[in-house]
Amino acid sequence: MVGVRHHSPACAGLVREAIERLRPAHVLIEGPSDMNDRIGEFLLGHELPVAVFTSVRDGSMARGSWSPFCEYSPEWVALTEGTRAGAEVRFMDLPAWHPAFSVLTNRYADAELRYTQVVDELCRQFGMDNIDTLWDHMAEIEASEVPSAELGERLNTYFDVVRSASDADREPGDQSEPTSDEIREQYMARWISAALRQSPDRPVLVVCGGFHRPALLRLAGEAEAEAVVAAAGWPELEPVPVDSAVSYLVPYSFKRLDAFDGYQSGMPSPGYYQRLWELGPRAAAAALTEEVVQRLRGRSQRVSTADLIAARVNGEGLAAVRGHRHPARADLLDGLVSALVGEALDQPLPWTGRRLLAPGTHPAVVEMVAALSGDRVGRLHKDTPLPPLVHDAEAELERHGLADKNSVTLDLTVVAERDASRLLHRLRVLGIPGYRRLSGPDPAAEDSTFTEEWRISAEQDRLAALIEAGGYGPTVELAATARLGERVQGGGNLDAAAKALFDAVLCGIEDWSREVLASLSLSVATGSDPEPLGEVLAAVLGLWRHDQLLDAQQSETLGIVIGAAVDRLLWLVESAPGTPGAPAAPRRIAAVRAVRDAVRHAAARLGLDPARALEVMARIADNAEAGPDLRGAAFGFGWSLGTPPADAERTIRAAGNPASLGDWLGGLFALAREQCLEEAPVLTVLDDLVTAMTDRDLLVALPALRQAFAYFPPRERETIAGQVLRLYGVEDSARSMVRGKLDDPLALARGRELDSHVQAVLEREGLVR
Repeated sequence: MVGVRHHSPACAGLVREAIERLRPAHVLIEGPSDMNDRIGEFLLGHELPVAVFTSVRDGSMARGSWSPFCEYSPEWVALTEGTRAGAEVRFMDLPAWHPAFSVLTNRYADAELRYTQVVDELCRQFGMDNIDTLWDHMAEIEASEVPSAELGERLNTYFDVVRSASDADREPGDQSEPTSDEIREQYMARWISAALRQSPDRPVLVVCGGFHRPALLRLAGEAEAEAVVAAAGWPELEPVPVDSAVSYLVPYSFKRLDAFDGYQSGMPSPGYYQRLWELGPRAAAAALTEEVVQRLRGRSQRVSTADLIAARVNGEGLAAVRGHRHPARADLLDGLVSALVGEALDQPLPWTGRRLLAPGTHPAVVEMVAALSGDRVGRLHKDTPLPPLVHDAEAELERHGLADKNSVTLDLTVVAERDASRLLHRLRVLGIPGYRRLSGPDPAAEDSTFTEEWRISAEQDRLAALIEAGGYGPTVELAATARLGERVQGGGNLDAAAKALFDAVLCGIEDWSREVLASLSLSVATGSDPEPLGEVLAAVLGLWRHDQLLDAQQSETLGIVIGAAVDRLLWLVESAPGTPGAPAAPRRIAAVRAVRDAVRHAAARLGLDPARALEVMARIADNAEAGPDLRGAAFGFGWSLGTPPADAERTIRAAGNPASLGDWLGGLFALAREQCLEEAPVLTVLDDLVTAMTDRDLLVALPALRQAFAYFPPRERETIAGQVLRLYGVEDSARSMVRGKLDDPLALARGRELDSHVQAVLEREGLVR
């Protein structure tokens, strides 16, 4: 049994040596056993790296899992060299759809990273920064210098120490549920026992993560592990316990393998380890040092031949000080930094820990990491089976004339071009790279933009993204529908649900499941903030009423959202607390207006209850504890729907407190602007209230009054100004009052208040006759 670290050239070498030496009857590999009937797909002749991607869907839950391979992956060497040696090669791990993988997005994630205490102690004892430098010190640099048996024993000791720390966490006799590792190990042990029964006289080679090796040695030898295996066959797979699970080979890339880009498995700097696998440590260090220098020169960074020599010398010197026969990865990188970076660094070097590149990282360090990462991208053999979505996407792009386009402008009033737009939007929501909309109509706005402009580019990850998206459905339309449904159901976030809804309109998707529609309504119905909910209602109502362009008019989906939003908003605005002295909240007023518009335009068709809405607003208008802006909006709600208030003049006069009048009027004007213009007594009452104010009261009231009258467009403000002039018997034009340049009214009010204060002081001191 060879315990390995995933993506380790040293371990890959141990596996190759074991196969050559043992010529085993069976090679069992930690990998997805549901792919055993498709082993031939791995051997078609791909350009690595590649990965097995499994998409799992179960109700509203969806997840993906990857099992990546590169040329120096021990699992890949076991697969190819085992087949070449005539062994029966099988994957022995649970499929990615099994519940044991529900928390693992990567089958080959380093198990020892979960036990940081023991790893940190080992690093401390060896004087290493982190697990990666420790591993290079133990294994990679000396792999070609140390006999295989000695290296294997050294690594087994390391894995035993890490595993013992894990087992120490469980008390003797612990009856708690088995961990995902233990469930997988019990399953793999059944495969080992089966292989030993089938070939008792020939070797069986097992290649597994070193963390699992101690447990598999123990379990495979226990009688009960053998007892559950059929006498002449392999363990049978359980039925798939989910709605759907599909697996396909996908092209992968070194960038996706690199820990510095967030990959949570195996080794960082895959480009370096590829060179190490091909050339050995000394030649790999020399080649990559030169590549870093060339990259920096390509970025117009001055790097001399002397700098290159200094980097190599520094790397060699650091290797010698650290006890390495050849420069290790960290020796190479530290040598480059000392030779090429002359100033202090603001960020810690990423290889001193498994860190992502932080903003502000020195450009030379960025180029070093990029060079060691490599830019290799895998390519699948042309005969590799692909999910139906890939073929559907290619056919649809060809049908709409988009397959060879770099950019396209679409007229959405033309049916064929609108269909092309929907295809591009569906690819966009599926996350397929290379499809970017530069301009187009906003589905939440009523504008006159009837064209879209797209930029289409050939991206190297497009095929991989299409294969991964294939788990959502066999066609672009069905896959996009499922993806948007997942976004709607992904946690009840109102903003996310609203964006998914708008994307659905752009995609021309209307046929959603009852579960998705119920989740969408629930997300709206449980919103706790009236302001964003009001914005969603206003936008959705606009689509429902007017959007013939995108065929969303009278949509059942949008209607469900409108009904749920109205119900929720009526409850939220009535229960909204009033805050003394708080200014008017335009977004909250807009939420009330959105409810009014829904009742006005959609009540009959969607079954909304206007009587209930009017009752709620009447209670808010009479609630002295509600905010003045909300009371004013509620007062204007019924008025704007054709139910005039019994005594508007008395109500307006009651709201005449200078500190809150402007806020109350802001709510009123937002809802019933036209009615206030048509009712002459409204202006008369407001004139009386303002005229009766002292200069100080006017100074307090003026900012909110200005905000309130801003709800009137310029033409209507001119009409109001004309009415004011006529109140005072002036027949002059009002245009200059609203369109000419006037002095700052606040400055004028402050001046009047100052004049009043001075006058009062003079009178108090008897200085006025």
